[in-house]
Amino acid sequence: MKLLTLFLSFAKVGVMTFGGGYAMIPILEREIVDKHGWASSEELMDYYAVGQCTPGVIAVNTATFIGYKVGGGVGGVVATMGVIFPSLIIIMLIAGILTNFAEIPAVKSAFSAIRVCVCVLIFNSVLKLWKGAIKDKAAVVLFAIVFGISLFFDVSPIVFVVFCAAAGIILTRTGVRGK
Repeated sequence: MKLLTLFLSFAKVGVMTFGGGYAMIPILEREIVDKHGWASSEELMDYYAVGQCTPGVIAVNTATFIGYKVGGGVGGVVATMGVIFPSLIIIMLIAGILTNFAEIPAVKSAFSAIRVCVCVLIFNSVLKLWKGAIKDKAAVVLFAIVFGISLFFDVSPIVFVVFCAAAGIILTRTGVRGK
């Protein structure tokens, strides 16, 4: 029963996620943290950060991490299949139709409006992440450094995550941050 719930929960996330991995954060939080309690908000963001740094799609990587936590290796596979399944079905249906209708003005307008909606979803996710992550002056400084570098240079997210992890360890060991 737990595996079925895991599959259906991630299928729900998969079917409701428009706009990619970042847009799924609020849905994931509602389903995984609030509804089932499979992870805390902090754990979810940790899985999300690692999922972004590992090869593959963020949604799939995050589903695999959470599924593994909940149900071991089988849970990881089940959650991954759950998050992929709706996209697979929807994409197969749309692929046959979209190429014939992609140039219709109403379709172009619909996709343009959907992109605006996705921006709002991502912005809301950033605000939630800010509230959970920025808890002291050291976090504000790390945020400013990473944000500044990301504006002017094309740096891999892996570099940022490794840098912040190392900074967190150093700041804690030197007593700048609480343990």
